Amino acid sequence: MRHRSRLVGMWQIRFTRQAQKDARKIYEAGLQKRVESILEILRENPWQPPFEKLIGDLSGACSRRINIHHRLVCQVMEPEKIVKIIRMWTHYQ
Repeated sequence: MRHRSRLVGMWQIRFTRQAQKDARKIYEAGLQKRVESILEILRENPWQPPFEKLIGDLSGACSRRINIHHRLVCQVMEPEKIVKIIRMWTHYQ
């Protein structure tokens, strides 16, 4: 676990159960480094472009492209400084 002082100014990352399942697929597909770089950006500033605000069932969430087929979908919880990772595999299926 991270030391409390390292979290000052940084956002916490939390994963839904679905995102945890998706992490296995990400690893098997060889996309782990790309996802780790996105997570680092989210820890520093979740509003750093490029990202896309989603509509419909995922209204209030945003996504970042992992590759041409897959996106990381997250919800930014502003007051708590938490970024909840909802999906890390395609959200079109």
